[in-house]
Amino acid sequence: MRVLITGGAGFLGSHLCDRFLSEGHQVIAMDNLITGAVRNIEHLAGHDRFRFIKHDVTEYIYIDGPVDAVLHFASPASPIDYLQLPIQTLKVGALGTHKALGLARNKGARFLLASTSEVYGDPLEHPQAEDYWGNVNPIGPRGVYDEAKRFAEALTMAYHRSHGLDTRIARIFNTYGPRMRLDDGRVVPNFVGQALRGEPLTVHGDGSQTRSFCFYADLIEGIYRLLQAEYALPVNLGNPTEMSILEFAHVVNRLVGNQAGIAHQPLPADDPKVRQPDISRARQLLGWEPQVDLQDGLQRTIAWFRTVLSG
Repeated sequence: MRVLITGGAGFLGSHLCDRFLSEGHQVIAMDNLITGAVRNIEHLAGHDRFRFIKHDVTEYIYIDGPVDAVLHFASPASPIDYLQLPIQTLKVGALGTHKALGLARNKGARFLLASTSEVYGDPLEHPQAEDYWGNVNPIGPRGVYDEAKRFAEALTMAYHRSHGLDTRIARIFNTYGPRMRLDDGRVVPNFVGQALRGEPLTVHGDGSQTRSFCFYADLIEGIYRLLQAEYALPVNLGNPTEMSILEFAHVVNRLVGNQAGIAHQPLPADDPKVRQPDISRARQLLGWEPQVDLQDGLQRTIAWFRTVLSG
């Protein structure tokens, strides 16, 4: 296949580039580098089946030649990013998705949307299955990301129903691993960075809010299988093993050997109290579930962040 990956210089996008190249496909990565980084794909420079285009996907997308699949991963994806870039976040979810869908339709390509567990908001159902409609504050500070992704899903389904476009929707839950930015603002780089610097880990509230953490390699495998599946409705991809943020902080401190402990701060607005995917659909459709346990994944991630800090 010849595939276009928007957001291809980002954390997940760059790993997707690696995966598709390893399977023998041609890859075009597109990114405006607002939150992505050239260092994530610099190891691919000169690869005869890889091409990078610096471009803002909210503008018209032109690709010469055939395209078999479009994977739309362009978007700020951490609270720090979308709180600092609210309008850009909304634009890439709306205009960027529209442009990416238009390209897929023009090329007769399969389209995969990277959606998010944030479409469930602060959920009133637990765990979250795909038929849950969510509990989102559309005008809160996090609403710019939540509603951008909810709109992107609606637009994707509209193209599927109105134009017969071959579409996929992945609802991605917390994913971590190498190539995350230290200043990402998400809990894994926050905690690991603080622990490696010997600082107390910042836990918001009492730390009883829960999250589920999926190692990037498992998530990429799920995305690859979903693209090849014959299913247009959303599919949750994440690790169903749930733990409290306080418990997670203790795990990070233990693995790093950080003695500085924990510092509590107030909860941010609209912070979800629970987050756990029901992955029954992914198990049934894709034969997929996470394989990497948290300790193994964290040790690999910590090792990577050590090299970043030492570099």
